[in-house]
Amino acid sequence: MLPLDSARLCIRPFRQADADAFAQAVFESVSSLMAWMPWCHADYTTDEAREWFTLCADNLQSETSYEFGIFTSDGKTLLGGISINQINREHNFGNIGYWIRASRQRQGLASEAVRVITAYGFKELGLTRLEILAQVDNVASRRVAEKSGASFECVARNRLWFNGRPCDGAMYALIPPPEEI
Repeated sequence: MLPLDSARLCIRPFRQADADAFAQAVFESVSSLMAWMPWCHADYTTDEAREWFTLCADNLQSETSYEFGIFTSDGKTLLGGISINQINREHNFGNIGYWIRASRQRQGLASEAVRVITAYGFKELGLTRLEILAQVDNVASRRVAEKSGASFECVARNRLWFNGRPCDGAMYALIPPPEEI
C-alpha cells in the first residue's frame, strides 16, 4: 500500500526526521505558497513541522485524512506535500490538496503526484469522487488540476475560507471509470 511510487516520486507518510527538510521547503517557498496556504508563513519552524507530522500520523491512524510527503523516487529529498482530506464517507468523496517546494515547481511533479494519490483514493480507499478546490486566482494550482485530468465543474461562491474571509473556489473533480465503481 504505502509508499506510493511513480517514475520520479515516492509518496509516503512524513517521519519526524523529515521536519527540518519540511521547514526548509516551506521557508524556500513562502513567496509562492503564502498567498494560497493559510498555514504557510515566513517564520515556519521545525517544531511546527513536527506538530503537523504528529497530526498527520493521528489522522492516518484514524483514517480521517491521508497527508503525505512528496519525495524523490529514493524517498529522501522532500519535494512537497499531498493529501486526501475532508473525506465524506456518506457520499464517498474527498478533497485533494498539494504543494511543491519553489525550487521544484513547474516540472510536472504536482500533477504526477495528483495522479498517484488519485489512484490510491479510488483503489485503496474506495472513493468514487475526488475534488480539487483552488482559489479562483491560483492559476498554478488550477493548471495542476487540469494537467492531472480533473474536470472543471464550476466556481463555487464562498466555498473556501482564507485569512478570515470567504473566497470563491474553482471546483475540479476526478472520478474513476464506470467499470471501477
